[in-house]
Amino acid sequence: MIPSAKQEQVKEFWERLEDCRSGMLSIDGRAVPMSHYIDTNKRELWFLSAKDTYMAEHADGTEARYMVCNDDEGLYADISGRLTPETNPQKVDEYWNFVAASWYEDGKRDPDLQLLKLSLKDGEIWTAKGGAGFMFQVAKANVTGEKPDIGDHYEIHFG
Repeated sequence: MIPSAKQEQVKEFWERLEDCRSGMLSIDGRAVPMSHYIDTNKRELWFLSAKDTYMAEHADGTEARYMVCNDDEGLYADISGRLTPETNPQKVDEYWNFVAASWYEDGKRDPDLQLLKLSLKDGEIWTAKGGAGFMFQVAKANVTGEKPDIGDHYEIHFG
């Protein structure tokens, strides 16, 4: 059985996810790379997409998964929720950046721009210790014969 996240683990999860820039968004087994934007207060992830993409065309409240694998942040996550298309100019303004601008010739008001919201349900999270801490644990395990303590594994239920 996977333990439920403690409060400090949930906080650490959001901090690490904030420092990650991308993951794989999946509907019905089809996954595509996407950049996420976080609304921690509402437990939502937001995405900027083109209207004619598979994700935008199938974002009708269906179950979706977002997977993150980021060695730099030591975060590995499989998060699920409901994906819906949204019209929210304030969110577009909030998340707009120079990378998004390169995809849409008419900027924030481009008619092809579609905002997607993933309302989070639950997730399975792994966090790892990186750098010298990781190497110390591996070296210690080789000397003692014990398994290395390289991080945490837990579930988050978003509500």
